[in-house]
Amino acid sequence: MGMSTMGDGTRAVRAGLPEPEQYEPTLPGPVFAAHFHLSGEPVGPYTYGRETNPTWTHLERAIGELEAPGQEVETTVFASGMAAVSAVLLSQARTGDVVVLPNDGYQALPLVREQLEAYGVEVRTAPTGGDAQLELLEGAKLLWIETPSNPGLDVCDVRRLVEAAHAAGVLVAVDNTLATSLGQRPLELGADFSVASDTKGMTGHGDILLGHVSCRDPLLSAGVRRWRKVVGAIPGPMEAWLAHRSLATLQLRIDRQCTTALALAEALTARADVSGLRYPGLPTDPSYPIAVRQMRRFGSVVSFELADEQTAERFLGALRLVDDATSFGGVRSTAERRARWGGDAVPAGFIRFSVGAEDPEDLLADVARALDASVR
Repeated sequence: MGMSTMGDGTRAVRAGLPEPEQYEPTLPGPVFAAHFHLSGEPVGPYTYGRETNPTWTHLERAIGELEAPGQEVETTVFASGMAAVSAVLLSQARTGDVVVLPNDGYQALPLVREQLEAYGVEVRTAPTGGDAQLELLEGAKLLWIETPSNPGLDVCDVRRLVEAAHAAGVLVAVDNTLATSLGQRPLELGADFSVASDTKGMTGHGDILLGHVSCRDPLLSAGVRRWRKVVGAIPGPMEAWLAHRSLATLQLRIDRQCTTALALAEALTARADVSGLRYPGLPTDPSYPIAVRQMRRFGSVVSFELADEQTAERFLGALRLVDDATSFGGVRSTAERRARWGGDAVPAGFIRFSVGAEDPEDLLADVARALDASVR
């Protein structure tokens, strides 16, 4: 039975495991090594700890099997999601090149833009919604897509953007952090790079920082891997091992979270004190027609607006089953008032809510009670 024909749960449980060996663990423990026994020419798979590690190998194979089941794909893991993002952009863009970014993406993207411009790269930006980046492709080297966008949850048509970009000779990278590889497969939609912060839903426990880049093209992958070697943005063996262990529950976690997220979104539609509700899996959401065509699951994040900063803070303070914390995708629900960071173009009362694995009835009751308590 090949990986391409297995269900998501089976694939997540088995992904990246080595062939069974008598008396050895199913998933070998983390390998802590700065160097390896190496006589003669350095041509073996493991030579030095900044370049390769057996624990990374198992995890990279596992993520590759989830990104593109049954297909040849190369994955490179990094110390964080931003290390993965930077590896793609800074390994590809050169002085005089043009890069297209979303202007409503992850909060750290403006920092990347500043760095690119410092290197003499022209950066063009447009919103995610309405496939607005299409208008900026002429003469570009790389198009960076983030869909659904964070924190606004807008969705763009990946296939349409990829076709237009490739016709213009432009590479395409998709930040797939919010959807995860179980919710959306950018490589199957035609993208050249699938990128994610695995700190979020892929590992799902809020206890490690990790990121990855997956490519079909070995030359593109080699450039990304070389960047990791040059800057040393490598994950620790323990983090890589914990990430691999966490993948076994990926389908269980994501399915529970997505089901509850939709239930929460549906419950919030009935509240007069909630506005600006967004969830791509909600049939009334503006992004739903596109999302339903390219996404298999719609993610754990729901966003909405409360009247003002004070109302939002009262809401967050009244929650009992939800941590007031940044990040998303974990098994414990979190929520935050995004405007407190100052980097997102959102109203003062904007809430990004990440649904965890709690019992849906308990979580929805907690949210309803906190909303009632926040109204004065």
